[in-house]
Amino acid sequence: MLSEVDPWGVILMGRSCVSPAQVRRLVDDIWATAGRRTLIFIDQEGGRVRRLRPPHWPDFPAAARYGDLYRRNPGLGVEACWLHHRLIAAELVPMGIHADCAPVVDLIHDGAHDIIGDRAFGDTPEQVGALCNAALEGLSDGGVAGVIKHLPGHGRATLDSHEALPVVRAGANEIAADLAAFMSVAAAPMAMTAHIAYASYDADTPATVSSRIIGEVIRDKIGFDGLLMSDDLGMKALGGTLSNRAERALNAGCDVVLHCSGFLRDPGAIIEEMTEVASVSATLSGEALRRARAAEQATKHGKPFDKIEGRARLDALLAGAGQSGA
Repeated sequence: MLSEVDPWGVILMGRSCVSPAQVRRLVDDIWATAGRRTLIFIDQEGGRVRRLRPPHWPDFPAAARYGDLYRRNPGLGVEACWLHHRLIAAELVPMGIHADCAPVVDLIHDGAHDIIGDRAFGDTPEQVGALCNAALEGLSDGGVAGVIKHLPGHGRATLDSHEALPVVRAGANEIAADLAAFMSVAAAPMAMTAHIAYASYDADTPATVSSRIIGEVIRDKIGFDGLLMSDDLGMKALGGTLSNRAERALNAGCDVVLHCSGFLRDPGAIIEEMTEVASVSATLSGEALRRARAAEQATKHGKPFDKIEGRARLDALLAGAGQSGA
């Protein structure tokens, strides 16, 4: 299937990651089958959302830890967040993984569903922007392109979009703070949409499949001109078949669609789902191709780094903030 459909990128789920050596072999096999070094993605935020876990990979805390440190000392918070993501890049690149679906730019809001929760860096655009820029820089310095998420903001959702469609009823003035956080990282190479409807923008249409939200809010108001991908098409918020979800997202303005089959285990069912999505996904061209090439180029700027010293410094910063090392 990989050789026939030629996907622009491939995302690895936790079920596919057993050890560093095994992941390296898997990536080599993907590249050999696809006939090129396609960009390999993974979800490795730290905290709850991480596909690479101990004992084979080091543990990292959730974003909220860096938010707590930032409130005590902004400079140390930024340094620690940079180290966290530079260390993650140091784990990913030797395995051939050059794209991380991080950082989360969503603001945390009282009364919202905890699907974001401690994955958020804070509740103000200034704090979140500062830490997310540090995160993107840390990944980039390690040769990894970051994917900011979830545009135009998931923090107000009162439902889990894996299970149902959240509708945000807040007015445009209230949502301005959420947008401001994304404006501060609009130069990111890639971004992921939210499967959330925003009544003040486009009634009950999820952002992922709303040409109005993608065009007027994400592209124009936020000013994001990087590669825009959908959140996982397998989530229930969109409704309809997988092929229908993919078509709607692409027609609305997503450059590429993301499909994970994250809740399936049967190989035949996974291949069937992926084939369905691929059947309606056209070859990249025009602006989408330009953005994809720019995202690939963003992985070429790795700098030297001492992983042992970096981890020791990160643990010292976290311990100094009144927390034990991760």
